[in-house]
Amino acid sequence: MTNDDLPLPVGDSPLSIREAQALVDKWINTTGVRYFSELTNMAILTEEVGEVARLMSRLYGDQSFKESDKGKELADELADTLWVLICIANQTGIDLTKALEKNLEKKNIRDAQRHKENDKLK
Repeated sequence: MTNDDLPLPVGDSPLSIREAQALVDKWINTTGVRYFSELTNMAILTEEVGEVARLMSRLYGDQSFKESDKGKELADELADTLWVLICIANQTGIDLTKALEKNLEKKNIRDAQRHKENDKLK
């Protein structure tokens, strides 16, 4: 099997959010057979976020590593979380590029001065 045969690209080329959504959809519909239900994916997302939290508490917090935690990588755990988030977006018809652009616009209006004026952040 060559990289050309793989359903997902391998390499360092930049990947847009829209492209990521298309690639996840392609993988799900070829290799993954079908999407899990939305509710199942929500439970999986919660589980993946928990794995990120567990690793963060060990890497940056006060908890020590257990044997079962060793070898886990934050990048991989974040990617697992992103994968499931993309699945949920795909199966609910959400274009994450448009959603993020709209969210940034909202934050730019709502929070234009809020953080600059927050004494806790100085």
